[in-house]
Amino acid sequence: EGAEGPEMLRALAQHARVLVRPRALHSLVMGPAVTTRPQQPGATTLYPWRALSTRATRPSTRAKGPWGRAPILDKAALMAIAEKATTQLDMIVPAIASTGGVGIVRKRGYDGLKRWNPTSPGQRHRITIDKSHLWKGDSLKTLTVGICKSGGRNNQGVVTTWWRGGGNKRKYRLIDFKRNTRLDEPAVVERLEYDPNRSAHIALIRYKSDNAPAYILAPQGLYPGATVISASVDNAETFDIAPGNCLTMSKLPTGVLIHNLEIRPGSGGQLCRSAGNGASLLAHMDDGYCLVRLPSGETRKLLAKCRATIGEVSNAPWKNRVLGKAGASRWVGKRPHVRGVAMNPVDHPHGGGTLFCSVL
Repeated sequence: EGAEGPEMLRALAQHARVLVRPRALHSLVMGPAVTTRPQQPGATTLYPWRALSTRATRPSTRAKGPWGRAPILDKAALMAIAEKATTQLDMIVPAIASTGGVGIVRKRGYDGLKRWNPTSPGQRHRITIDKSHLWKGDSLKTLTVGICKSGGRNNQGVVTTWWRGGGNKRKYRLIDFKRNTRLDEPAVVERLEYDPNRSAHIALIRYKSDNAPAYILAPQGLYPGATVISASVDNAETFDIAPGNCLTMSKLPTGVLIHNLEIRPGSGGQLCRSAGNGASLLAHMDDGYCLVRLPSGETRKLLAKCRATIGEVSNAPWKNRVLGKAGASRWVGKRPHVRGVAMNPVDHPHGGGTLFCSVL
């Protein structure tokens, strides 16, 4: 209300790292920027596109183009523009405050992907995931361990999986897939992070009781500052059906989207853990089982005592990325794939034969 509205919107937008246009941000947050031209005393000009610039009060020197010299507006026109901006601000501020400032002010057509400028042939068609909302620093050291690469070889040094090797060095983040050690204890999401060992993003949470940290899979819609909880069977009905909360499937309503499903009670989540995946809870059966539809379309019976997390897994645009060049595959540890018909008979069942011999 009053002067606190623009300050709250500006703080929320900066905290959530939302993508905003300077013109929209100026007209909604900063209000109309009014200046006086020296050559015309008493006349006022509006520069709505210079919200984030220090030159917002300097008159424009451009004479051509749609963003040339700003028009001269009278007092009535300025009051009308200010009233319109105030009305839009009153509608947007409650919406951002109710959702933690995530995903409200976005560029038109934003799909979570980053398209590169064609400065080289490898970047011409390259499309990667937008990570502007993720944590820029290192992972938490107490929840990070080293990991050794196998190169596709077993404990005897024999290659059992071809086309693996190399790639950037990684650190493994210890993810809490069970969510059964600290029941009925609320935790606050501190930040969202990138995990090189999986396609989904992860969230660092801290329990309110002792500030103990833990990593969990980040569902779609989870934001820093949100509260998540892993409820016990007795108190499951007292908590909301919100993304990130973990409950037994017997206490979940039918039709809800879930991920990180257990196959056996207490074994930890094993199903629906990759980016954008989510299963649907179809029905509760009388024999102590639940009917679940998996992302593959398979309908499966799982024990109602198994736990699951509410929501879909984050980073759904992962399937739409384009590597752009062969080197991007080598960065993740994938080596070139060689066809079996191009090998010798000693190397592959399809090997050998004449030049144009096909596999029968």
